[in-house]
Amino acid sequence: MRETITNPQLKETITFLQTAAQSGGKITELEITLLPGGGNPLHYHTTYSELFTALQGELGLQLKKGPTLFLKPGESYLVKKGEVHRFFNPGPQAITFRNEVRPGHEGFEQTLRILSGLAADGLYNDQGVPKSLTHLAICGILSDMRLPGLMRLTIPVIKLLAARARRSGVEQQLIDKYCR
Repeated sequence: MRETITNPQLKETITFLQTAAQSGGKITELEITLLPGGGNPLHYHTTYSELFTALQGELGLQLKKGPTLFLKPGESYLVKKGEVHRFFNPGPQAITFRNEVRPGHEGFEQTLRILSGLAADGLYNDQGVPKSLTHLAICGILSDMRLPGLMRLTIPVIKLLAARARRSGVEQQLIDKYCR
């Protein structure tokens, strides 16, 4: 059975087509519907690549190095690990796209569930990130999602906060609450 979650803050609905566990770690495959104005902040990953394929509507893909892309249905773009990017809906209608994470990443999957739960519980700020620095640290480390620019300088602090949260049980509490 496929699982579907919604993140009202990012204006996205995510359906898990294939998880890392189901694919033996080869892929995490998602289908995402993004409402007008929806999208995520610029970020990058150090351990996996993402293939974005537009299915319905036009998908915006902002790259830190290079032009902003607008993928039409059937068009794809591979974001390589380390490449700073974000996706967004540039138009007035909902869009749907496929996102393939290779290799599959269970922490990424758990983070999507946690972030959706935090957003539904009103625990996001106006910039589209969790209000709690501890929650942000847990999600960043668990998912291998890093914020670029000056935020990159905070990675040692983020790692320290995430390690403390793991030791004190906060990470497990989030997983138990939002990933079961």
